[in-house]
Amino acid sequence: MSALLRRKRKKPAERVVTLVGKPGCHLCEDARAVVSAVCEEAGASWVEKDITEDEELYKEYWEQIPVVLIDGEQHTFWRVDPTRLRKALGADAKPG
Repeated sequence: MSALLRRKRKKPAERVVTLVGKPGCHLCEDARAVVSAVCEEAGASWVEKDITEDEELYKEYWEQIPVVLIDGEQHTFWRVDPTRLRKALGADAKPG
């Protein structure tokens, strides 16, 4: 079996979600609530970055905020779907 097929999928606790946004953005507030809840459920860590304080992030994402990155890779922008985020983190089912 090839190494690619044997590669283990990261556990949610090994993932880092980054929310890129700016102050006063209502979509960013909505995204923050979803990211916070899903990461808490899944056991993943998350950080928030402000594009008004980071020139590189501003250049990259100013038209797309809020943007969600998982381990540095863009996952989504504007609206965050909690089911899709759970799945991307490897936490498909909500704890019951």
